[in-house]
Amino acid sequence: MSTGQTPSLIVVLGGINMDLVTLTSRFPAAGETVVGNRFLTYGGGKGANQAVAAGRMGGNVAMVGRVGDDVFASQALGTLVNSGVDVSHVGVQEATSTGLAIISIDESAQNQIIQVLGANDTCGHVEAAKVTGLLDGASTLLLQLEVSVELSLQVAQEARAKGVRVILDPSPVRQLPEAFYSCVDIITPNETDAQALAGFPVNDRESAAEAAKVLMERGIETVIVTLGPQGAYFATPVDSDFVPAHSVGAVDSVGAGDAFNGALAVALAEGMSLDRAVRVASAAGALSVTRSGAQDSMPMREEVLTLAGLSPERGTG
Repeated sequence: MSTGQTPSLIVVLGGINMDLVTLTSRFPAAGETVVGNRFLTYGGGKGANQAVAAGRMGGNVAMVGRVGDDVFASQALGTLVNSGVDVSHVGVQEATSTGLAIISIDESAQNQIIQVLGANDTCGHVEAAKVTGLLDGASTLLLQLEVSVELSLQVAQEARAKGVRVILDPSPVRQLPEAFYSCVDIITPNETDAQALAGFPVNDRESAAEAAKVLMERGIETVIVTLGPQGAYFATPVDSDFVPAHSVGAVDSVGAGDAFNGALAVALAEGMSLDRAVRVASAAGALSVTRSGAQDSMPMREEVLTLAGLSPERGTG
């Protein structure tokens, strides 16, 4: 995985948010008020988080999406720009809020999230055209489900027709049309997403393997199920393995899956094998939970490769 040349383009279509974060000792019960400890604001949105993660991994990244015409827009784009992400394909939707995520984090580093899609929910044919215009120079299209399923399906089909790898993080989880499965190369559900898609509880290596089998039968070649502090299970028609999680001191689990997906996209774009790419992605996810915030917690390339046991210079070892 040489760093001597600019890696092929990774196009990210997805949500751009501001995260409004409260830290509290415990979550309130229904109708209860608890006193929080801190309030923080961060740039967020799964698409933007993954773009930042990929940018910090040294990826050549273009972000496609929308922000609102409010005070949060410039803040939401700031970390993207500082991480080297091209935001020239991000539009502004008038009379609409930038997407928001209201996040509560308890003392065990678990989180609860309320999401307001805002401008993200207005993405449509304009964004489809922007993605199409970028695909000829791209290796990877990275998708989530904070924009409409119909838009995501359309650009996935166009990417598949052009031979561009499609990675789908199916979160926030929605029911997917059957046609979607046939144009996704890699799907990366967490336990909750995998349970919703497969129709049974997914909470360990064995159930992750069963969920992966279900999703492959629907037409997806590669399934990676992330299991939080347990690790990640991946499967293809010819191979499967389990990558244990790194032991770290968790502070905030928000954004761990986004760190995983951004790093995965870069590793594969730079020619890593699937096994090694999952190990790199797992290291990125582990590092992210040791810090607060979503985009602010996305780790840098050198520290990810070091934790993964690879040379920071060339990603070998």
